[in-house]
Amino acid sequence: MALRARLYRAATAAFILAAGLSGPSSAAASGSLLDVRVIDRARNVQLPVVRHQGQLYVAGTPGTEYAVVLRNRAGGDLLAVLSVDGVNAVSGETARTDQAGYVLRPRQQAEIRGWRKDLQRTAAFHFTTLPESYAARTGRPDDVGVIGVAVFRAAVQPSVGIARPQAQRGDTAVRAAPAMRQRAEAPAAESAADASADAAAAPASPLGTGHGRTEHAPVRYTQFTRASALPDEVVTIFYDSRANLLARGILPPSLPPVARAPQPFPGFVPDPPPR
Repeated sequence: MALRARLYRAATAAFILAAGLSGPSSAAASGSLLDVRVIDRARNVQLPVVRHQGQLYVAGTPGTEYAVVLRNRAGGDLLAVLSVDGVNAVSGETARTDQAGYVLRPRQQAEIRGWRKDLQRTAAFHFTTLPESYAARTGRPDDVGVIGVAVFRAAVQPSVGIARPQAQRGDTAVRAAPAMRQRAEAPAAESAADASADAAAAPASPLGTGHGRTEHAPVRYTQFTRASALPDEVVTIFYDSRANLLARGILPPSLPPVARAPQPFPGFVPDPPPR
């Protein structure tokens, strides 16, 4: 079912690091308020999340377009300030938590496919080499390889009849609206042949996110007032190529490939050979 999100402009600051437990997982990078998923658009699947030494990782493929899917798990509106490679995905500024972001209603999800160019268009996210990343090309290469979402609850409005000053102004925002589609979960492991090739490859340049083709993604402004200047939570996902994550020991080595996988129904019953 098609759902709509809202895009928010400006507010207040501070930063909190997200932590996790060790061990592999194919689940979303879920906070208590917001689910965050990275979708490989070429294969139409969610990239599995790996938890390693308290941090979350996904493996990307150079040249592949991806999207960041945000789903509100809370009972009220949320503001999600999205940073890719240390750059705000809405404004293009070096990311801070007091900047522009997407506003989602309770249980709503939105698919963010690229850098916002204006109220009608985005430039597609795609995995690329560090020198070709948008952050590096704009002189900001130091934080390439990370996706972050700072999450804020909306301020609770005072009861009718009680006059209280606003703790802060209501900030203008924008309703974004890429339609959501049902997607299959990514398989827990890729083919053995692909894994073997990745393991054999030498570590390459780290992946970054490029500034890709222009796509239609209309939005409109709305209002949002943060309950606090500090994020209620921050979800952080690091990414790199499979080869680099394997070389760094973040992804476990896979089993060697086999020449032919066993078939459960190969055909009719032949006679056994003579003794």
